Amino acid sequence: MRRDLPYALGGLVLGGLLLGNAALTPDAATVGALDVALVLAMAVALAVCRRYPVVALAVVTVAMLAVHVRVHPGVSAAFPVLSAVYVAAWRGRRAAAAVASLVFLGSFLTRDISMAPAGRPGDLVAERTALLLGWFVAANVAGLVARQRRAYLEQVEQRAIEAERTREEMALRRAGEERLRIARDLHDSLTHSISVIKVQAGIAVHLARKHGEQPSATLLAIQEASSAAMRELRTTLDVLRSPADEDHVGLARVDELVERTQAAGVLVHVTVSGPARDLPAEIDQAGYRVVQEALTNVARHAGPATAHVHVEYAPAQLTVSVTDDGHASPAHPVTPGVGLRGMRERVTGLGGTLRAAANDDHGFTVRAAFPLDGPGRTARSRAVQPAQRVAESR
Repeated sequence: MRRDLPYALGGLVLGGLLLGNAALTPDAATVGALDVALVLAMAVALAVCRRYPVVALAVVTVAMLAVHVRVHPGVSAAFPVLSAVYVAAWRGRRAAAAVASLVFLGSFLTRDISMAPAGRPGDLVAERTALLLGWFVAANVAGLVARQRRAYLEQVEQRAIEAERTREEMALRRAGEERLRIARDLHDSLTHSISVIKVQAGIAVHLARKHGEQPSATLLAIQEASSAAMRELRTTLDVLRSPADEDHVGLARVDELVERTQAAGVLVHVTVSGPARDLPAEIDQAGYRVVQEALTNVARHAGPATAHVHVEYAPAQLTVSVTDDGHASPAHPVTPGVGLRGMRERVTGLGGTLRAAANDDHGFTVRAAFPLDGPGRTARSRAVQPAQRVAESR
């Protein structure tokens, strides 16, 4: 309906112009109630001419011919018909526009010839004929040009959409090829190395037990960590080989991280605030990866320390923090490595914020906040996550 408003206003303006011209023209007849009704019918027809161009064109043509015969307001009676002819040609009704133009021109000029003053009827008819013929030809041509331009713009837009879709498909194909290449490289290099570590640790544990000795906690931690690394690597390879992340990891598996970290000699406490809720998959996984990287850094860099993991569920935000009481201090700031940079890229790519810094007294804190609604979430649909990986080090 909003699209019809300009046409309705145009019809009212043309109707007012027509009635005003009839009132000011010396040889025009008095405008009666029927004439006003015909003008209103013309205005209503113009209001719906975009949706019903042929019907509106017929109504406007008949109404304006009737007003011309009854009142004879001059060429102003042709203006509404010109508008309807233009719209009909623009909407692809070329035959209807041409017929309406011929009918109105023929009837209008016939009325002029019959009512022309004696002496110079030929000059008056020739003048009106040239004027109206030029206007109607221009209206028909303008409607056709507007329609062709609209078709051209739609075609250009369609081509742009198709080109964008082709570029996206090419980018996805290249991304898939790059994922497969990375998966092959990881499988050929890293998988072999971790497998050797796992086998050697297993042999060492077996030999120790065979000789009646209890394997050391460090050796058992190496064996467990190598097994966990193999599982993580297989999961990563599956993700790289498939566009869909079928083996999803999330905050529900934080307990597994805690067990592995405690096996490495770090005491970990976990606190959950607020009712747990279903999270978007990418935020759930990012929260898990933040905890994983932070606990890995605690085990590698904090020395003898205790870690505190805090997961806070709020209506509009998820907050994940890992704090340790290790030997880090503001006097010796940590130089961000691959792990922290990857963590920050992952969090900011989802519209969140990350704080990773030494505590005022001692220890280190990693705190990530993810928005669960609002404009911050829209960034994740546009960002390609460059840090979808387990970071290597801080």
